[in-house]
Amino acid sequence: MELPFITPLVGKIVWLAGVIGWFIIRYPHDRRARRTPKARRYVGIRELISLAISASGLGLIPAVYVFAGAPRFADYPFSIVAAILGTAIFAFALWLFHRTHTDLGRNWSVTLEVRNQHSLVTEGVYNRVRHPMYSAFWLWGVAQAALLPNWIAGLAGLVGFGTLFFLRVGNEERMMLETFGDEYRDYMKRTARIIPGIY
Repeated sequence: MELPFITPLVGKIVWLAGVIGWFIIRYPHDRRARRTPKARRYVGIRELISLAISASGLGLIPAVYVFAGAPRFADYPFSIVAAILGTAIFAFALWLFHRTHTDLGRNWSVTLEVRNQHSLVTEGVYNRVRHPMYSAFWLWGVAQAALLPNWIAGLAGLVGFGTLFFLRVGNEERMMLETFGDEYRDYMKRTARIIPGIY
């Protein structure tokens, strides 16, 4: 496939546009979340460290590569096919990210929290998976690996978010079980965590 206008720079621009899109989607929900009263918070040092690792993998490390080209020793040949695929995956991840925020409404928060009058959302993109926002972040990590031809910057998203996911998802589901009991148990029986019908 010969598309000379698709270069490593285009991959970097697409990644940066995706990060900006993520910020635009999240910003109004983050502002509202700060004003919404909380019934309980589950924020410890492990949660804060895992959030920092995820932010480094999805933001800081690839940003250094995008703006400074470092670390150069970890570069590998750019693939047009991978870049096109990465662009499509990132676009879908942003759509899914937007839908999760819309469907959650006032129930969303950055950290593990239960809101006053918190409700269990099981419709929309939550109909078949319990954590579609995590699905969106996994897709972001895959897109980053496809767009940035660097073994460290490209894979940092999967490693960083993977650390957050595996440290957090069990605690989050325990929190939901404590809050919603059998309603959440029934929901768990008919849904997957992040991939419909698989996991």
